[in-house]
Amino acid sequence: MMMVRRGLLAWISRVVVLLVLLCCAISVLYMLACTPKGDDEQLALPRANSPTGKEGYQAVLQEWEEQHRNYVSSLKRQIAQLKEELQERSEQLRNGQYQASDAAGLGPDRSPPEKTQADLLAFLHSQVDKAEVHAGVKLATEYAAVPFDSFTLQKVYQLETGLTRHPEEKPVRKDKRDELVEAIESALETLNNPAENSPNHRPYTASDFIEGIYRTERDKGTLYELTFKGDHKHEFKRLVLFRPFGPIMKVKKEKLNMANTLINVIVPLAKRVDKFRQFMQNFREMCIEQDGRVHLTVVYFGKEEINEVKGILENTSKAANFRNFTFIQLNGEFSRGKGLDVGARFWKGSNVLLFFCDVDIYFTSEFLNTCRLNTQPGKKVFYPVLFSQYNPGIIYGHHDAVPPLEQQLVIKKETGFWRDFGFGMTCQYRSDFINIGGFDLDIKGWGGEDVHLYRKYLHSNLIVVRTPVRGLFHLWHEKRCVDELSPEQYKMCMQSKAMNEASHGQLGMLVFRHEIEAHLRKQKQKTSSKKT
Repeated sequence: MMMVRRGLLAWISRVVVLLVLLCCAISVLYMLACTPKGDDEQLALPRANSPTGKEGYQAVLQEWEEQHRNYVSSLKRQIAQLKEELQERSEQLRNGQYQASDAAGLGPDRSPPEKTQADLLAFLHSQVDKAEVHAGVKLATEYAAVPFDSFTLQKVYQLETGLTRHPEEKPVRKDKRDELVEAIESALETLNNPAENSPNHRPYTASDFIEGIYRTERDKGTLYELTFKGDHKHEFKRLVLFRPFGPIMKVKKEKLNMANTLINVIVPLAKRVDKFRQFMQNFREMCIEQDGRVHLTVVYFGKEEINEVKGILENTSKAANFRNFTFIQLNGEFSRGKGLDVGARFWKGSNVLLFFCDVDIYFTSEFLNTCRLNTQPGKKVFYPVLFSQYNPGIIYGHHDAVPPLEQQLVIKKETGFWRDFGFGMTCQYRSDFINIGGFDLDIKGWGGEDVHLYRKYLHSNLIVVRTPVRGLFHLWHEKRCVDELSPEQYKMCMQSKAMNEASHGQLGMLVFRHEIEAHLRKQKQKTSSKKT
């Protein structure tokens, strides 16, 4: 019993000694932590009445400010890392999830981060699917179609002009400028990604960018299609990007080889020899000499002046060694829809890209590539918005002479307008034209057939690309609206005629020219009376 008691006392004494030592160690550590720093490191506040008190306070405040900046920078880095890992959920997604949770009686969303991120990605991809990236969407009318705007590195070509915007302008607003720059930079980053390229590939730069189109649907996001120069002649790189009200996404990257893509330009014609001669001058320069991958189909109505038209074709053929043309002669009165329909169905070769064109159209070789890049058989048709020229006699009436045609083709508010009510110039593959049913051949004379065909495509699942293009012009000519037209056609013809003459300001000067002249006479009289 005594041995047990002694052992217990010895154990208790050891525990007590250990506790004392532990307390001493804690006290020493506490004293070390609370001991003021040396003179070189001490940050204690100096006395206010000391000679250096003010400078000392400033030094301490600067030190605290530096520490605060470092702390803020650290927080910013952590926030950036969190954003990269998780991405911020959009308001629409949160509302949808909360509604779903409330409907199921689950209360607030307590999903793990992995599920939240998966839901976000699913939502973003659903936005892409709704934005006509992979397939078209059936639309009720032509007014429901959302057109694209087009742009280069320097300019934006837009349909909605209004009072403060112009059909062609440098993006003045910083948000619009930064948006397009970011899209180009994102595309270049993808093109130059080492993981997707061979080690010896050439780096892509902004100078390789050719053109882009974009459109914003307010309930989905912004779709961009950017075209860059390829590695070889007639090759291009296209990137499709989408901004679904959040970070921009790469949708797809594809290599496009247009070296063997032939365009069949179909022109319906009746008389108008002088216009056809002018058209063939443009055709020879752009299609034969510069592009070299074009076939021409002329569908001529009647026999009057037919020999002159054939002579122009034959002279061009001999002078340029050009044999890729077809001449079709039809009897009866002129019908644009019938002429284009016959020309499209007459082709006997493989599936060909059609460009429905009029004789008063001027286009560049760059437009021909734009035509190729915005069409795809079974998937996509192209309805460019051309720039319509005002009456040169009015525009340049105050000049000594009207300048040459090439100098007139300038995209400015004073020289013309985007012909957004016209759907006659279009690029589409022959297979799509045949499958959709072609033109309504019951329509006679001017107008109506193009809108009818356009609506067919809008009602289908094909993507309709609608955008202003800088290389397609409607040349001014006097428009005659004949009595044989139906009331609806006559109204459309007169509307086109009115818009075709001059801008609002120029027409206003013509309407009020008598008042202006009277004012100038009065001013002249006042000046002369003061002199006398």
